This record gives sequence, structure tokens and C-alpha cells, in this order.
Amino acid sequence: MTSEKNYITPVGLEKLKAEYNELLHGERPKLVEVIAWAASNGDRSENADYIYGKRRLREIDRRLRFLTQKMEAAEVVDPKTVTATTVVFGATVSILNEDEQKMVYQIVGEDEFDVKSGKISWKSPVAKALLGKKIGDEVIIHKPAGEEAVTIENIQYK
Repeated sequence: MTSEKNYITPVGLEKLKAEYNELLHGERPKLVEVIAWAASNGDRSENADYIYGKRRLREIDRRLRFLTQKMEAAEVVDPKTVTATTVVFGATVSILNEDEQKMVYQIVGEDEFDVKSGKISWKSPVAKALLGKKIGDEVIIHKPAGEEAVTIENIQYK
């Protein structure tokens, strides 16, 4: 595993923990019961419940290991405690593009991004362009469709 920090908000960490607990204490025990029942039915070579159950169990165990690594490397940053005047992790940034369209993004961890709700990873091209900037700065965002110039209208930490 890399030694790179996994920046995450408290809400994002709670979601990782909730998924971990649901898999470990909810889905996995039920699946183990199904596999045990299927194994007791005899021939396992053509037993779909057994074969697919074992495959799903491996997927769950792999996901549990992944979540454990992410939580162990987590560097929790609570946006409510940030007092920066520039854009840093956790910031909610309002930007205005050349067409006077306003967009609002919150910069969050790579495990909690949700573009539909305006949450972007701190490693995304948009976030990388905004990080370190302040209100009034013009920023060039490099997108697959080309460059876009935007102006930072507001920065909040909530």
C-alpha cells in the first residue's frame, strides 16, 4: 500500500465505516450461511448457490480489505474547522464561467466524490485548478473539451 494520505471529510469517513459494517456484520454472515447450506447439499461442482456464493464472498472480503486500507490511511479534515482564505481541501467554492453560469463545488476526498451533488475529488482537474486560489482569481480549468476560464466568486467552509 502507498503511504499517500487519504484526505477525507468526517461525513465521508462515516460512509466508509457504514459500508464496512454493513458488509462485515450484515451481508457477509448471511452469505456464509447460504454457502454452508449449499455445501451441505453434496456435489459442489454444479452447485450454483455454492459457486456464486463463494465468488461473492471473495468480492466482499476484497472490498473489506480495501475499505480497511482506506480507513487506516484516512486523514480526516473537518471543513468547519478550516479558516483559510484560499481554496483548500473541504472548501465549497462558487465559480462563474464566461457565460455567467454559476457552479458550486465542494472539494472532498477521492472516496466520497459525487459530481451530481457538486462534490469533486481533490485530485480532479477542476479541484487541482482551484486549490490555492482566492476570491476574485481567474482560473483556467483544463477539460477534455478544452480550456475554460472561470472566476472564483465565493469560498466557504461548512
